[in-house]
Amino acid sequence: MANDSQFREVEHTADRAFTVRGRDLAELFVLAAHALCAIQGQPTDTQETVSREVEVSGVDRETLLVNWLNEILYLQDVHQESYSGFQVIAISETFLRASLHGEPNASIRRSIKAVTFHGLKIERLPDGWEATLVVDV
Repeated sequence: MANDSQFREVEHTADRAFTVRGRDLAELFVLAAHALCAIQGQPTDTQETVSREVEVSGVDRETLLVNWLNEILYLQDVHQESYSGFQVIAISETFLRASLHGEPNASIRRSIKAVTFHGLKIERLPDGWEATLVVDV
């Protein structure tokens, strides 16, 4: 479960932006998913009665991260679900297998249309990874 200290929202002239840090790529992707859902105003304490396994690919880690977060948005919309649990099963620079856990019919207060490549940055830091993302609201 993510809390507000694990990500920070970044000022942006249009849309919304956030930065997230993780010890490794798996944690970075999980925390980015938590941040995405938090920005939408989703509850962080769902009953997690729904589970979905997803596979996502991309040509590089930046594309993989955008595809991962957009897949979450797609599944929320199609299945009318809210997710609060994320587990990375396997990850490489171009492939991710993960499970999502949440509940059906959950309300989302702020709709995010898509995660964009605008301003996207993933950096290797001495103690892990940092990503900055912009979402279209």
